Amino acid sequence: MVLRHGGRILADQLAIQGVTRVFSVPGESFLAALDGFLDAGIENIVCRHEGGAAMMAEAQGKLTGQPGVAFVTRGPGATNAASGVHVARQDSTPMILFVGQIARGHRDREAFQEVNFRAMFTPLAKWAAEVDDTARLPEYISRAFHVAMSGRPGPVVLSLPEDMLSGRADTPDLPSRAPRIAGVPEVAIDGIEAALAEAERPLVIAGGPLWSAEAAADLARLAQARGLPVAVPFRRQDYLDNRNAAYVGDLGVGMNPKLGQRLQQADLLLVLGARLGDIATGGYDLLNPAGPLPRIVHIHPDADELGRVFRPDLGLAAHAPDVIAALAARNAAPGPWRDWAAGARADYEAWQSPKETPGAVKMEQIVRWLSDHLPEDAILTNGAGNYAAFLHRYFRFKGYRTQLAPTSGSMGYGFPAAIAAKLHQPDRPVICLAGDGCFQMTLNEFSTAVQHGANVITIVANNGRYGTIRMHQEKTYPARISGTDLANPDFAALARAYGGHGETVVEGAAFADAFARAQASGRPAIIELRLDPEALSTGMTLTEARELGARQGR
Repeated sequence: MVLRHGGRILADQLAIQGVTRVFSVPGESFLAALDGFLDAGIENIVCRHEGGAAMMAEAQGKLTGQPGVAFVTRGPGATNAASGVHVARQDSTPMILFVGQIARGHRDREAFQEVNFRAMFTPLAKWAAEVDDTARLPEYISRAFHVAMSGRPGPVVLSLPEDMLSGRADTPDLPSRAPRIAGVPEVAIDGIEAALAEAERPLVIAGGPLWSAEAAADLARLAQARGLPVAVPFRRQDYLDNRNAAYVGDLGVGMNPKLGQRLQQADLLLVLGARLGDIATGGYDLLNPAGPLPRIVHIHPDADELGRVFRPDLGLAAHAPDVIAALAARNAAPGPWRDWAAGARADYEAWQSPKETPGAVKMEQIVRWLSDHLPEDAILTNGAGNYAAFLHRYFRFKGYRTQLAPTSGSMGYGFPAAIAAKLHQPDRPVICLAGDGCFQMTLNEFSTAVQHGANVITIVANNGRYGTIRMHQEKTYPARISGTDLANPDFAALARAYGGHGETVVEGAAFADAFARAQASGRPAIIELRLDPEALSTGMTLTEARELGARQGR
């Protein structure tokens, strides 16, 4: 008989599943797990806030295609981590959150930090459960990894009662997650081919989960061989090299209006892995589920997603990379859409021409400099805010998994994601773009970056306000300012206080040298961009937004 405490059983099972790193904020409710990590050889990245830990785990899941893992304590620890679980759910990212819990004998007494985690996380996670028996830990963990990766991937939450985790049991380990069998029936590929054969204005929308560099290469090969125009959903711009003539832009927030028009004009939408939600369809205005609709061929790994919003003419429950590989393997000639595809690419190229913003530091110039000078494998991360629209519009992503951003629109995501990316790929440059409001939601993780040697460069776009909300406020209630101005720290000084490198840029011409110094410092760095408050978005100044609202009589 070999007795192990629950923390060691759990850690051993994680190691069998291939986990080498977890993200946590320690708590007394899972001391046994912390102890188990030592013998199992699992690195524990100690974070400063549970939301940051969960977002780092989510980013790890995005990067690897395998579940990222976070550990947090009960009560406030779990509620703080919920933001990262929500990102994983909406972004279809495999992730497992382990939550310490009160002892089993104290349930239903509103004990210290007691929360019913099944009830709390069921609307957010694919599966939420509590482990009552130490001997069943391998069973629960095996199921957690299978659920997180099955169909449409997503987050799983397992609650761990403190006394269960510290209890001992003689229980066998289970093997790692069963491999998925790839492949698509030939008859399904024939159906897609038939739809393409009848199209004159096709538009491919490539997105969703479980992609890889190989899938991105297959997509490029397929698009080039057939001359197909390829758009991507919100924040999936690294699925196809943006320099490829087939790439026509992203169906995201602030999309190119001409791409939106082409979405409406298309006679065939080949949706490969994406969910075709409200962002991609302009709030369902560009495409209304009630119709009329173009012909839709929808490929998605979750059968329940097919027909949930838009009725497909052909729906196939399959992994998009498998379908793309099968289509790319067929020797098919381009269809009669050469001018249509060329026009879509020309629209994208025109959209890339910068529209000048006010001030001595111009975000469009900063982003174009980054696009032109960063190595092709550099990873860029961001959270939410108007600053991100400059990245979406002017940066050309050149390789798969060079973009990490939340399709859920979560503020504060970019910086924790950058830390996770740098720890996973220490030899690649990792750049976080953040707004002043976005960055302040998770900037306490700068201490985590310093402690663990995650030398990321964070570029803070400081315009002294929550820019996106101010934009909508000026359009809706012109000149009536409430709750959107910010008092900000000296971000460069803050970086130095943490032991990092800090730069402040007040003239655009000084950015390149500031960036070089940040790189050379060998430390986590912040480059603060002092922006003109008039610079509100890629297409509108603050004054223009206010005047628009006034003209509309608001």
